[in-house]
Amino acid sequence: MRTLYWFTRDLRLHDNPALLAAARSDMLLCVFVVDPRWFTGDRFQCRALGDHRWRFLWQSLMALERSLRPMGQRLHIAWGEPEVVLPELAREHGVQRLIRSRLPGTEEAAQWQALKTRLPEVTFQQFETLGMFAEGQLPMELAELPDTFSQFRKQVEKAEQPDHTLRIRTVSALPPPPGFPEDNRGQCPPIPEPIHRSPFTGGEEAGLAQLQAFVFGQHRIANYKETRNALDDWGSSSKFSPWLANGCLSAREVVAAIEQYERQHTRNDSTYWLWFELLWREYFYWYALKHGGRLFSRDGVQRKRRPVTFYGHRFKAWCEGNTQYPIVNAAMNQLRETGYISNRARQLVASCLINELELDWRYGAAWFEQQLVDYDVASNYGNWQYLAGVGADPRGLRQFNLDKQAQQYDPEEAFVHRWQGEAQQPVGLHTVDAADWPIS
Repeated sequence: MRTLYWFTRDLRLHDNPALLAAARSDMLLCVFVVDPRWFTGDRFQCRALGDHRWRFLWQSLMALERSLRPMGQRLHIAWGEPEVVLPELAREHGVQRLIRSRLPGTEEAAQWQALKTRLPEVTFQQFETLGMFAEGQLPMELAELPDTFSQFRKQVEKAEQPDHTLRIRTVSALPPPPGFPEDNRGQCPPIPEPIHRSPFTGGEEAGLAQLQAFVFGQHRIANYKETRNALDDWGSSSKFSPWLANGCLSAREVVAAIEQYERQHTRNDSTYWLWFELLWREYFYWYALKHGGRLFSRDGVQRKRRPVTFYGHRFKAWCEGNTQYPIVNAAMNQLRETGYISNRARQLVASCLINELELDWRYGAAWFEQQLVDYDVASNYGNWQYLAGVGADPRGLRQFNLDKQAQQYDPEEAFVHRWQGEAQQPVGLHTVDAADWPIS
């Protein structure tokens, strides 16, 4: 069988059931499509793919290509819309089967359906590679996914857990490609140089190295729960998220490492908490698949109508770190310059946008989508809905006392000074006029 494998958020050889299935072919064309629409602005004044994400993604693609070449393969990087590019490649090379990982997100679902319509003679297959569980391993039907994480966690923890030490093996051999057809990767946008040297390097090898260093090399996992809320310290949290988001690192591989550490060293609240955080990520993956377009709706999955107004000058001040809240400014400057901020900082800046600045949460989610090197559609929009009180949080709207949070997590103002977050008072930040309009 002649197969086209569409790489998406699964840029790895280890624990990749989709690629393993594609390996059972007579011919295999490995493709990644860079969509021009990722680089254009949307109705929320943001791009889908900012400079930091694009740099990390390109590094990951180059690393994947280096891993494929020893097996006689290559990565065909195509510039264009998948609905156009993939049918052309499929017809040119007589493809009989098209495989990809199962993805959350309405645009991803629409693309998959469009391809099926345009290639009726081709067999389509999707495999679950993004999370810890396959759908059949969940202790509930997807339609019955609980409305809150706590309910989901309790059901998962009561159920028999799969043995992650028996994870799917690393792909070691692949069928040949249809020659080495030229691609048009040269049309892709250039890779921008970062303002600050990023500690994140894309690719499977780098992701696995970070896993080994955090868990076994430095034993930081043993203190994870106590350190994870630090605002600006590399070793305080795992930093796995960029590699998980791009599929350079398997969530099951991380779980297996946790289980191995607990057997060989210690099992405590911190080792559990790392698994707990992975379970949050898992929940939002299934949450996105269940709710579809409601994940991106202003009123959220709860359909809870919250009146909001768009003040362009407030959104601009928030993005530029030019508000009256130093800890928010510092975090937004760090995000803009590096593509990363801590989990604690994300909650604080989101609370500021929603509560203090009274803006539509979707603008914040879109800015995160553009900036975050570890952007994940399900976790990003799920978490923003949670903070805005229209998603999976049963307690409703969450609001942080920013002054109290700053005193607790940055008492010496080291974080604020490092990222130049000293308080600003932009003229007219909290004024309104007839030009402001409700968001529908």
